[in-house]
Amino acid sequence: MTAPPLTWLYVPGDRPRVVAKALAAGADVVVVDLEDAVAADRKEYARDATAELLTEPQPVPVHVRVNALDGPLAAGDLAALAALPGLSGLRLPKVTSPEQVTGVAALTGGPPLYALLETALGVERAYRIAAAHPALRGIALGEADLRADLGVRGDAGLDWSRSRVVVAARAAGLAPPSQTVHPDTRDLEGLAASCAHGRALGFLGRAAIHPRQLPIIERAYLPTERELEEAETIVKAATVQPGAQALPDGRFIDAAVVATARRTLSLARRPTLS
Repeated sequence: MTAPPLTWLYVPGDRPRVVAKALAAGADVVVVDLEDAVAADRKEYARDATAELLTEPQPVPVHVRVNALDGPLAAGDLAALAALPGLSGLRLPKVTSPEQVTGVAALTGGPPLYALLETALGVERAYRIAAAHPALRGIALGEADLRADLGVRGDAGLDWSRSRVVVAARAAGLAPPSQTVHPDTRDLEGLAASCAHGRALGFLGRAAIHPRQLPIIERAYLPTERELEEAETIVKAATVQPGAQALPDGRFIDAAVVATARRTLSLARRPTLS
């Protein structure tokens, strides 16, 4: 089983030197942002610079977050980038309907798509969006915009939306969603605590906006020694005797438990930053 990505590093598309540094920072995926991180008068330059970068394959997967799908720039972004050999995925901001996903899939013809749910309407339609098209490989929350849309002040006010997205992804057969960015790049203790909470809710990995956040996210989502020992015991037992069974310590295991154990072991095999 291939280890799933745990870290996605966002970088502004109008800063090619910063993008080059991000590609060597150790993130599993680099996300070049053409949307919120780029000023209006720099949008065309950001698109052109990103297209130039992606004319060749890159050392790590590169996703691009395009501009708002209901705005004037998204069509140009998709036309310029979708067929380039260095592109590994398109991240679609503020998705509110499955028709937006199917429309982009029809226009682009194949690159993996990832939908960002950043409004109450997007969260309410989470499963329909997640199941909209085979090209859609993942969904995630955009919590800054969602917080503003809902008028939420405390962090706990977003937990229902977080769980909704986790359940929708699973129901649609997608990978567990990654957490949204932690905006304070110096609050590493707060980042670690937030990652632990996200992991408990069912998220897997997290987006970052600074390389210093990457090892914190990775450590938070890698299995502990105890989790590894338990996973090894489960997989070994399932190998010797396939099917549902009780372990000597009384724990009952079945196919779902074994699948979870295998995913735990796959995470342990990944190279680490720390």
